[in-house]
Amino acid sequence: MENTRIYYLAGQCLKKSLSSTEQAEFQQLLQSPDHQETLQAAFEELAGELDTTAPQDEALLPLLQRALNSDKPAHRIHFLPRRSWAAASIILLVLAAGTYFLVTHKKNTPPPVIAAKPVDIAPGREGAILTLADGSKVALDSLSNGVIAKQNGTQLVLANGQLAYDPAGAPTGEAVYNTMSTPKGRQFRIALPDGTQVWLNAASSIRYPTLFSGKERIVEVTGEAYFEVAKNPAMPFRVRVNNKAEIAVLGTHFNVNAYDNEQAITTTLLEGSVRVAALAGGHKPGDVILRPGQQAQIETTIRVIENANIDKVIAWKNGLFYFDGVSLAEIMRQMERWYDIEVVYEKGIPDIEFEGEMTKDVSLNGLLVMLRRTDIHFRLEGRKLIVQ
Repeated sequence: MENTRIYYLAGQCLKKSLSSTEQAEFQQLLQSPDHQETLQAAFEELAGELDTTAPQDEALLPLLQRALNSDKPAHRIHFLPRRSWAAASIILLVLAAGTYFLVTHKKNTPPPVIAAKPVDIAPGREGAILTLADGSKVALDSLSNGVIAKQNGTQLVLANGQLAYDPAGAPTGEAVYNTMSTPKGRQFRIALPDGTQVWLNAASSIRYPTLFSGKERIVEVTGEAYFEVAKNPAMPFRVRVNNKAEIAVLGTHFNVNAYDNEQAITTTLLEGSVRVAALAGGHKPGDVILRPGQQAQIETTIRVIENANIDKVIAWKNGLFYFDGVSLAEIMRQMERWYDIEVVYEKGIPDIEFEGEMTKDVSLNGLLVMLRRTDIHFRLEGRKLIVQ
């Protein structure tokens, strides 16, 4: 095929102006290994047009990948670094071999005959379940902004994907507690009654009083959460983790990861100072004080890691998958929580390490397109992902 024809088809694709005949021709072009370099060059040259003609389905755009260039191609795969949506799109279109076009083309254009594919699974999103003091539950991702409940003199206000507590009167009686929990495939943000900001990752929970009183502020956490603690030296802030660890702070930014299927309870400090103590539950009692950039890992004992990879630790909070130096098993655990799937290994866990990062708003099939560039093969049966 002439290069001028390839450039023409690429341009028509970006404008979403391919005719039904051109659509079939473009589909064959994407699937032809002989024209991939020319096609990618065409998209790169035409990238400027994507600023105004990029598709609206942003869930597909973050699927980025460089050509494999490691000395161990069977064990490492490189993603593109973070970049503009336009540049992201041109690589996706080449790698996805026509998937994007077939999904976004006009409905009145007959698609080419293709084999049936499993239904795709959407990425996670904002959402949580709030359990009130009386045991009633509120699904936060199905409500509009405004006051959603009152608890012991405090109004619960939902605004732009965040729950906050505003005093509405004098508290009555003893302290009452709320619990926010995120199912798999959800994450949420909350401003606690003292102003502390908490980001809750998927499959996690936090239990807290609707009003802090007394000599200290205590919350209980499972799963993973990122804290920006409001400073109050007169009332230290404590986080109890799975009844196995406790983190004591005055005012600081830190992340705690305590999923049951992770090897260790991990606390990473970004700002301020915290004391991490191991409690019961198979851990040897002890405590350490962390400085910014340090990480405490609690297994049978406490181990302190200097110069922790902060970007990796808080990538989830910033809407990213961070894969630098990450094993396939760890990636699959993240995918189970974010896509609400079950991962099964037919022949053991492949020994593969990854590099790079990508945004988390890509669909499951979109992420699998990238992973299939390795020697790994998958099949999806409902919500069960089988690694072959």
